[in-house]
Amino acid sequence: MRRVLRVAMRTTPLVTAIRRHSLEDGPGIRSVVFFKGCPLRCVFCHNPETQEVGPEVAFTGESCIGCGQCLAVCPNGAIDLLSEARIRRDRCRTCASCAQACPSGALKLIGTSYSTGDLLEILLRDAPYYRHSGGGVTFSGGEPTLFSGFLSSLLQDLKVRGVHTCLQTCGYFDFGIFEQQILPYLDLVQFDLKLFDGDMHRKYTGKDNSLILENLARLRDARTVPLVVRVPLVPAVTGTPENLSAIRAFLLKLGIRQLILLPYNPLGIRNAVKLGRQRPGMPENFMTASEEYRLMVSLNAAAQSTSPLRPE
Repeated sequence: MRRVLRVAMRTTPLVTAIRRHSLEDGPGIRSVVFFKGCPLRCVFCHNPETQEVGPEVAFTGESCIGCGQCLAVCPNGAIDLLSEARIRRDRCRTCASCAQACPSGALKLIGTSYSTGDLLEILLRDAPYYRHSGGGVTFSGGEPTLFSGFLSSLLQDLKVRGVHTCLQTCGYFDFGIFEQQILPYLDLVQFDLKLFDGDMHRKYTGKDNSLILENLARLRDARTVPLVVRVPLVPAVTGTPENLSAIRAFLLKLGIRQLILLPYNPLGIRNAVKLGRQRPGMPENFMTASEEYRLMVSLNAAAQSTSPLRPE
């Protein structure tokens, strides 16, 4: 039975950032486009500004000079100069008048709209880097598959120009649409798998993981594009021997013998607070090298009796 997923309310995505010259998001030198909007609500998300589909205003308190210009221009009375959060989110209509008036950049509008043509022009500025390094363009987020039509058009434009394309996905998408509109124009898929236990996945991401596991299996069966599984190592959540062992067993069953372990990034906590959200109850420090090593040892120790996965 085909699932119908209704998450995004826009057909054209907002972009939170375009990271140029990345060496961490696929082969070679890459440009990474971060789409705004995601069906998951991971408590440990390190890009919480990409979760909501619509625009948002972020406030960075340490950058504020207290000039009061935001208060003067806000048409909805959403600015409170005495509040540490600065914005009364129940009144804010995201008109961005405050961000436009802010001289210090303490208030910033998150989410920029581009046409496919404008975005293509920006990405092709680095074509010589892609060509000489074996790099290309990576689409991330958020979840790029929410905007299948827009993404498909952009991917086709890049493929015509010989640019290597990569998708980073949480795996929560309609596989029929994905297979028809997106998959034919990809050179690489980086598939994030966070938690194997369904109840744990629902607790920490807000969604059941059955569709994600199903899509990973179908993508593996399709064998039309290189597939890399990535697991974010969140202390006491995803980065436990139990979770890693369960993921390992599932991947071996699918015939996948390689995965990437992503060290925990706590910067999302600060970004969530800037957006007026409740402070996530997650660790506030980066993982140490010894913590990463212990998890890798425990993962490989569980694989002694069979062919081990190869963490990178």
